[in-house]
Amino acid sequence: MPGPLQGVKVIEMTSVVLGPWACQMLADMGADVVKIEQPRGDSNRALGASQNPGMGALYLTCNRNKRSIVLDLRVPGARDALLAMVKDADVFIHNNRPQVMVKLGLDYADLKKVNPRIIYCGAYGYSKKGPYGALGALDDSIQAASGIAMLNEMVLGEPRYLPTIVADKTTAITVVYGVLAALFHRERTGEGQELEVPMFETMVNFVMAEHLWGMAFEPPKGKPGYVRLMSKHRKPYKTQDGYIAVLPYLDAHWVKFCTVTGRPEFIDDARFRTLADRVRNIDATSQVTAEIMATRRTAAWLEVLGPSGIPHIVVNTLEELATDPHLVQTGFWQFQEHPTEGRLRHPSFPVNFGATPAAITKPAPRLGEHTEEVLREAGLDAATIAALEAAGAALNAEQAAKTVGKGGD
Repeated sequence: MPGPLQGVKVIEMTSVVLGPWACQMLADMGADVVKIEQPRGDSNRALGASQNPGMGALYLTCNRNKRSIVLDLRVPGARDALLAMVKDADVFIHNNRPQVMVKLGLDYADLKKVNPRIIYCGAYGYSKKGPYGALGALDDSIQAASGIAMLNEMVLGEPRYLPTIVADKTTAITVVYGVLAALFHRERTGEGQELEVPMFETMVNFVMAEHLWGMAFEPPKGKPGYVRLMSKHRKPYKTQDGYIAVLPYLDAHWVKFCTVTGRPEFIDDARFRTLADRVRNIDATSQVTAEIMATRRTAAWLEVLGPSGIPHIVVNTLEELATDPHLVQTGFWQFQEHPTEGRLRHPSFPVNFGATPAAITKPAPRLGEHTEEVLREAGLDAATIAALEAAGAALNAEQAAKTVGKGGD
C-alpha cells in the first residue's frame, strides 16, 4: 500500500542532519524526494563507519528513500536545470542562510515565478526578520542560544551540550509538520506559500513550554525553570546490580509506590502528600526514592513494579536497543540490502498508519546516482544533459565518484 504522501514531489537542497532527516521522514511517508547535492556531496557522507567513500553511516541513516542529483550552481546552466525540476514539484526545502538563496537566484520569489503552487521551506539558524538573521548556525550554537546548555549549568554546575543533536532533530520535525500543514492549506485553496523554520525560535519554543514557569506571568511570579526537572537527583535510580527508571509521579502512583515497596509512612508525609508537595520538595522526593531502589536487584524491582501501574522501565544502553524485546517484537528494526553498502539496519518510521503505511523502499543513493533520470523527467533532452555534464554543471554517478568528499565551496 502506498504511503500517505504518494504523489507529492519534494526537491531537497539540504545537508548535515536537519534538512536530510526532515526530508527522509517525508520520503518514508511516500513522497518522491530528490536530493540536490553539490559536487563534493552532503558533508555527512564522510561521517561514521563506511564501506565505500561517500557512504558514511550518518549519511545512510538520514537519506533513505531518496534520489540524488548533483548540480554545481556556480556553473551556468545548473540553475536553469533546477528551475526545470521545480516546475512540477510540490515542495522545495533548503537549509541555507536566506542571503545565500537570494544570491543564487533561488529564493521564494524566484521559484514562485516558475511554480506559483510551490511550498517553499527554508530551515536555518535564525529568522531573517531579526538581527541574527545572517548568522550561520549548527546544533551546538542553537543549544547555547536557546538556553539548553545553561539548563545543564543549573544542574551540573557548568554549561553542557546534550549528547544528541536535539536542535537539528526537533527543527526537522517542525519542518515536517509545517510542510504538511502548508500542503493541507494548498489542497483547500490552491495557494502555495513560503515557510521559514528557524532553529533558534523553534528551540526557544521547545524549551520554554515547561521552563517559562514563573515567567508565564507578566510581571513574573517567579523565576523560569520547571523545578522538578532542575533537581540534580533527577536521574535513573541505582539498584543493587544496575539502574532502573521509576516515576511515582501522580498521587495514585505515589501511594501505590509506598505501598508495594513497604514504606507506607511516606504516604502521609507532609513533604510528599500531593504532586505539588513532591515537586516543591523534589530533592527529598528523589532521595527517598533512590534509597528505596538501592535495597533490591533490578529484576526484583521489575517483578514488584510490573502489576503496579507505576511508570517504570529498565535503563537501556545504545547497544541494548538493538535487542530490546519490545522493539524486536514490533518490528521496529528493519533490514535492507544496499547494492553497494551491504546489509543495513534502519529504525522504522514511528507513526503506524492503518491504511497508508510508511515504508523503506529505496536505499540511500550514491552521489549523483539519479542525475540523468531526474533531468529527463524535468524535460531536458539527452543533448542538453550531456552538455551540462560536460560543463560540470551536472554530474552523473560516475563523475560524482571522483568528487565526493573533496574540499571546496
